[in-house]
Amino acid sequence: MTEDKVNEMIQGIIGKKLGMTQVFTDDGQVVPVTVIKAGPCLVVQKKVKENNNHMKVQLGYVDEKKVKNINKPQKGRFDKAQIPATRVLKEFFIDEDNFQVGDSVKVDIFAEKEWVNITGITKGKGFQGVIKRWHFGGGRATHGSMFHRRPGSVGNCAYPGKVIKRKKMPGHMGCTKKTVKGINVVKVDVENNILLVKGAVPGFNGNYVFIKKDSFKRR
Repeated sequence: MTEDKVNEMIQGIIGKKLGMTQVFTDDGQVVPVTVIKAGPCLVVQKKVKENNNHMKVQLGYVDEKKVKNINKPQKGRFDKAQIPATRVLKEFFIDEDNFQVGDSVKVDIFAEKEWVNITGITKGKGFQGVIKRWHFGGGRATHGSMFHRRPGSVGNCAYPGKVIKRKKMPGHMGCTKKTVKGINVVKVDVENNILLVKGAVPGFNGNYVFIKKDSFKRR
């Protein structure tokens, strides 16, 4: 089976966010895009269960820098697959059991104007108050109000006499897993493994993201 046919049957790929730029359409409109280096990825492991039609492959992102200081279980996994160690591993569903350990998955699994879902870790912003974290309006800014950027009353009276769970309070902001759905693919550069998607993607520059086909359906 050809590599192009194999790549059509996988759910997604691992990528690295490089930054944002803009491109121009044929009619002169400006489109903000995020540049992602999607792949190449190697198949590290196959997970196929015939009884419940559960078919997955574990991909490893091939980074430019050599991976060092991996533990013995990880080293044994890569040695068994006879592939170089990778920094990031992720499982993706496959449509048919036609993958072999060591196969390469590249950015050509995507096409222009295709819809994808991208998952990443958002930027960490440390401990923040309610105005920055939850966009509270705050109190009066005049002299002597004593209520400017405070959260206000958070408790109750005699019953139930406690703060309700999930109350919007000051705390740690960012550094959470987030998925943005319905992102349009603007351009696919197969030669350089570059993917341009419309709009923003969670995470900082250099952050690893997981790109999944919105049209992929498990059989």
